[in-house]
This record gives sequence, structure tokens and C-alpha cells, in this order.
Amino acid sequence: MQRHVDEEYDLVRQLLLSMGGRVEEMVAKATRALIDRDTEVARLVVAEDREVDAMEKRIDEECLTLLARQQPAARDLRFLVAVMKITNDLERIGDSAANISRSVIGLNNEPPVETGVDIPQLSKAVRRMVRESLDALVKRDAELAMNVWRSDDAVDLLHKRMYRQLVQEMIEEPKRVSRALPLLLISRNLERIADHATNIAEDVIYYVEGKDIRHSATDYGDKPEED
Repeated sequence: MQRHVDEEYDLVRQLLLSMGGRVEEMVAKATRALIDRDTEVARLVVAEDREVDAMEKRIDEECLTLLARQQPAARDLRFLVAVMKITNDLERIGDSAANISRSVIGLNNEPPVETGVDIPQLSKAVRRMVRESLDALVKRDAELAMNVWRSDDAVDLLHKRMYRQLVQEMIEEPKRVSRALPLLLISRNLERIADHATNIAEDVIYYVEGKDIRHSATDYGDKPEED
């Protein structure tokens, strides 16, 4: 009986990792579509969003079944609660990747214009946060989750710098507005993905240690100051 229960929990973990890998790849594809001006790849990312929605529903159903049949307590209960919250954040990450791709499709209708902002750098940092937050869940590694939690501030700072730079470019050269505005939306969606990865890290810490660290910056380390 216990072996069967363990297999059911392992299935939930595998489904969650599959969903996480899918949304991380969506963010990577959306970034590549931007760099390569590849509208077809951007459209594929938009279409993938429906598959992510279906994955969220499947995982929630598995968790609800385990909750009803096993009536888990302690860590097992925290695990299922955390997973159901994490799937929601992963679904939102998929939404943001689709939003980025829609912006890319619009950008590709405009002539290319050089800009100083480094969207790939921001995307790389964000994807690392998503990947490490899920690694922390699988490894039950609260320290890794805390590192992800702390990383959010650096991403916020990078996004704000890009925002200021793009606004300045639009002021200096109004002809850039039609291209800079979609880039602002892309940067904002990447920043939101980082926020969702931070939420996942918080849920991992709750699962592993039973601690709720939301809104607890003063207890778990000061945030870096903005430039």
C-alpha cells in the first residue's frame, strides 16, 4: 500500500517537473523568436499556452485525488498544497511567455531598430530562477529556494534599468516608440515571471521547513538597494 502511495506522489512530482520544463522552454523560445525575428516560433509559443493550461488541470486533479483518498498530514499535506500553488504560478509563467511572443509578433511587423537593452540577459536570469526553484522542490533544498527568493531583487533592478533606458531612447528618438513599447512589455513580462519563480521558492520553503516567508524580507535578508 505504501509503495502505491509513494508512486502517486512521484507521479505528481514528475508531472510538475514536466510542466516546469515546458514553461521554461516557452520563455527560451519566446526570447529566441525576439532575437531571430522568428514569427513562426512566436506563434508556436502562443499555441503551447493551451497545453500548459491542460497540464495545470491534470496536476490539480491528481493532488485533489490524493487529498481526498489519503488525507495526508504534515509534510505530505504541505507538499500537495505547495504543488497546487506552484502549478498556478507555472501557468502564469506560460501566460507571460505567450504575451512576450505576441509582442514579438507585433515587433516583427516593424523594421528592425538597434537598441541598447539586453533582453536576453534578463531572460537568462529569469529562466535560471524558474529552473532552480523547481530543482529546490525536487531536492527539498530550502537553501536553494532561498537563493532564488533573494535573486528576485536583481531581476527587478535589471528590469527598471531597461525601463529607464527605453524611455530615454523614446524621448531622444520618437521614431523608436513603436519598437520600444513592445520591448517594455516584454521586459515587464519577464519581471513577472521572476515574481512567479519567487512565489514557487516561497512555497518550497513552506513545504520543506513549514515556514511562511512571504513579506518577510527583514527576517531573511535585506533587499539590495536600487541604483
